Amino acid sequence: MIRIRNLRKAYYLNGQTNVVADNISIDFESGKVIGLLGGNGAGKSSLLRMVAGVMAKDSGTIDISGTVSWPIGFSGSFHPDLTGAQNTKFLARIYGVDTDELRAYVEEFAELGQRFYLPIRTYSSGMRSRLAFGVSMGIKFDTYLVDEVTSVGDARFRKKSMRVFTDRMQSSGALLVTHNLNVIQRVCDQACILHKGKIMHFKDVGEAVEKHREMSA
Repeated sequence: MIRIRNLRKAYYLNGQTNVVADNISIDFESGKVIGLLGGNGAGKSSLLRMVAGVMAKDSGTIDISGTVSWPIGFSGSFHPDLTGAQNTKFLARIYGVDTDELRAYVEEFAELGQRFYLPIRTYSSGMRSRLAFGVSMGIKFDTYLVDEVTSVGDARFRKKSMRVFTDRMQSSGALLVTHNLNVIQRVCDQACILHKGKIMHFKDVGEAVEKHREMSA
């Protein structure tokens, strides 16, 4: 369970204020895959990062029961001067999983070849995303935070990523951000729409998608 109460987050730029969370209160059930919908800049990625604890909130509380991943695709947990392999083994030790098993899984999954043994600072953003996704899927979490899983790699790699993600969802939940409405309808149990700092919760995913389309139009 992820319990959010009176969450507020605003950005200030050039004298303008953009409130992406305006005293939001909501519960995300354990074991559910919940899609997060909203326009660009609505605060979907910010919400994931606040839940993960890698972005500061202005006020409010986020209480979590169970284990939660970092936002998949977010490479802030990697040390740029360490190799992909070294970063993987470091995270394995932090999360208490077998280092050699996780390194072998990520090396095969991420398909980085010899670059897996080069420093992260030499990676492209796509390579970092593939590494982050591989490490995340290689560690068992109660809830996965996923930001645009369908954008990782080429078409073949995206299909592979979705297969692994769908398999993990048999025993875990997720907060899923994606602009692909077909993915939302296929894998999500519930959905939310973020709009102008407010959040709307739908137990009917189809209803959420239709509402999102209306608001986007």
